[in-house]
Amino acid sequence: MRKITIVGAGQAGLQLGLGLLGHGYDVTVVSNRTAEEIREGRVMSSQAMFATALAHERGLGLDFWGEDCPPIAGLGVNIADGQGGLALAFGARLDAAARSVDQRVKMPLWMAEFTRRGGRLVIHEAGVEDLERYAAESDLVIVAAGKGEIAGLFERDAARSPYDAPQRALAMAYVTGMAPLPDRPGVSFNVVPGVGEYFTMPSLTTSGPCDIMFFEGVPGGPLDCFDKLTPDEQLAKSQELLGAYVPWEAERCTDVALTDAGATLTGRFAPVVRKPVAVLPSGAPVLGLADVVVLNDPITGQGSNSASKCAASYLATILDHGERPYDAAFMELAFGRFWDTAQCATTWTNAMLGAPPQHVLELFGAASTNARIAARFVNGFDDPRDYFHWFMDPAAATDYLGEVSA
Repeated sequence: MRKITIVGAGQAGLQLGLGLLGHGYDVTVVSNRTAEEIREGRVMSSQAMFATALAHERGLGLDFWGEDCPPIAGLGVNIADGQGGLALAFGARLDAAARSVDQRVKMPLWMAEFTRRGGRLVIHEAGVEDLERYAAESDLVIVAAGKGEIAGLFERDAARSPYDAPQRALAMAYVTGMAPLPDRPGVSFNVVPGVGEYFTMPSLTTSGPCDIMFFEGVPGGPLDCFDKLTPDEQLAKSQELLGAYVPWEAERCTDVALTDAGATLTGRFAPVVRKPVAVLPSGAPVLGLADVVVLNDPITGQGSNSASKCAASYLATILDHGERPYDAAFMELAFGRFWDTAQCATTWTNAMLGAPPQHVLELFGAASTNARIAARFVNGFDDPRDYFHWFMDPAAATDYLGEVSA
């Protein structure tokens, strides 16, 4: 039985570990926190997951929430005019509902399921010396912990990483009491040109259904103001900013309250793609997974989706590889197969961080009056490869608008 050690017990690490267990592998997952510490800790992300990623979970028997988690049925886009009103708006229903499950709910249950299915869960803050030991004891070591000392082993891929500094200041809060959207339950994606973005979405947290408020502020701008605030101060500041920049959203939030003491999170990071193989001092190679190798800004909601897709792709590559050694060439192959599709999400996300070019403005304008265009944009969040047929290229956009109008 081949032995695989995965360092990191998040979306990708646990999903891959559980998938490998189902095929008879000897799997150890190393987590720096216990299930209880995760459950009682701070929120970690917004994790809106679309149909493809959810299908990977269901295929492994990991959907434990069913109807308890409120569906994300659609997505609406609102672009502010800078004077308290809307320049344009459009929205559409998703072909299949998305969902957001607080990782404080998901990961403890998955950790328990991992051990129930025969996996070995180790609680330890792993360092380089630990990786050396895991490499000596295992056929393959996979690093799925995107922060800390061991993530720094993976070299930044400058050719695939256009930004070397954070492009947004991030602030998130889980709340109750938000008024529902008037048309459909889902994501509300609000853009304030030159200032930043504000999102809302329904979610399931430790206390039940809730909503997520999520700001992305241009660094140095008026939404870059949440550092060092207490949770209550952050919520009050959020309501103040909504009134100033997206008043249609402020109306939904007059009676909101934080879900719990750990319901807020702030931070910033530079989007980055790292090289997939790190070589330990002993010469042993280890493979990076998900956020370790592809870390996108959350503006397009691709983080958990990318993690799930990476885990599914690596699982397929490992199964294809059979009994051959897990050398550096195998690791490059595993990442390359994932990158063939992941690069579309990364390129699109990086583009959305900049000022929209003229052809995108024209597409958004057309989407506000044409349901076909709106639906295609909304459903691209599940599979961003489609954007490269009509959205990312000016000539393709012109052709598409001509086709639709005809």
